[in-house]
Amino acid sequence: MPLPLSGIRVLDLTNVLAGPYCSMVLGDMGADVIKLENADMGDTSRNFEPQVNGESYCFAVLNRNKKSIALNLKDPAALEVALKLAAKADIVMENFRPGVVKRMGLGYEAIKALNPGVIYASMSGFGQTGPYGKKGGFDIIAQGMSGIMMMTGEPGGRPAKVGIAMNDIASGVTALSGILGALIGKLRFGDGQYLETSLLEAGLAWTPWEFGAYFGSGEIPTATGTRHRRSAPYQAYRSSDGYVTVGAGSAKLWGAFCEQVIAQPEWPLNPDYKTQALRTKNADALERDIEAILTRNTTAHWVEKLDAAGVPGGPVFGYEQIMHDPHIQSRKMVHDIEHPIIGAMKTLGLPIKSSGELNTIRLPAPWLGQHTDEVLQQLGYASDQVEAMFSQGAVFDQYREKHRR
Repeated sequence: MPLPLSGIRVLDLTNVLAGPYCSMVLGDMGADVIKLENADMGDTSRNFEPQVNGESYCFAVLNRNKKSIALNLKDPAALEVALKLAAKADIVMENFRPGVVKRMGLGYEAIKALNPGVIYASMSGFGQTGPYGKKGGFDIIAQGMSGIMMMTGEPGGRPAKVGIAMNDIASGVTALSGILGALIGKLRFGDGQYLETSLLEAGLAWTPWEFGAYFGSGEIPTATGTRHRRSAPYQAYRSSDGYVTVGAGSAKLWGAFCEQVIAQPEWPLNPDYKTQALRTKNADALERDIEAILTRNTTAHWVEKLDAAGVPGGPVFGYEQIMHDPHIQSRKMVHDIEHPIIGAMKTLGLPIKSSGELNTIRLPAPWLGQHTDEVLQQLGYASDQVEAMFSQGAVFDQYREKHRR
């Protein structure tokens, strides 16, 4: 059974994280993704450490299931190649600052003239329009401007960045949903379309609770550490050897937590803790009372008690711990793959499991320009034309000699 996007052609002009994450998932679902890179340096993330045999491990994790063609788009011959690829593509993606692709000759209108049914997706810092439309944007800028940094970290502390590049990934996921929706629309109704999102808007779209509280009551969300804004106990609590998370906000779970986990059956009758709203209001006192008990034993002890009582809870792991956890291993979230330059390496597994053929890891990330020859031949270029473009620097393949061995 073929993968759902088998036969769908993607021309990927994106760079670093947001766009490449989106195109990786399209590739996982079977799309034929051609990653068009600058012939000089390629994707910026190719320079990221750690480097193994001259290849970025981080780049390799993010760019599986893609082919790379390296072009010098200042050369008319290379631009012609890009336009030929765009003319055959079902999907074109870019994440340059607004206006850049148009100046390059690869903007939506130029591509649409060649390929009326194209789905063209743009990702930027702040969107293609509005007062900030021309402003450059990175994840840290969007986290700061979206209010997310002011609601992250410990109460009273400095603004804190989410530990991952949240707005970048949010933008990639948002673009992915838009592309898949547009693709379904095209399959049903026959029309392509242009769509765009931004780091700022994609991050804001992930704040429905905060949005509701602000417009419902004027509440301004501030940093709450690991606490939930509407539920308690719902946070990480200190144990004798680390931290344990507890999610026991409902009356049923609160009762089970008090009676079966911490052996305090009288707590549900405490007037300060009778309702979820009261427990949330009195979260400081609740934290002190709970930690006075949880610090008497280990995280593992309390997780066992929580599981036995049916109360959601778990250890607070370091990244090195979760990567070696037997559950993550059994769910195949660490996947072994052979890279042509790095050699044997590990990449993130597929987070979606399915009953049918939905996604697979088929190809390792490419070296810069690895598929330049192949793609040019598929476009109908003769061998002498290909050699001429290589000679004049219009196209590039970092390890072209490997194809000749």
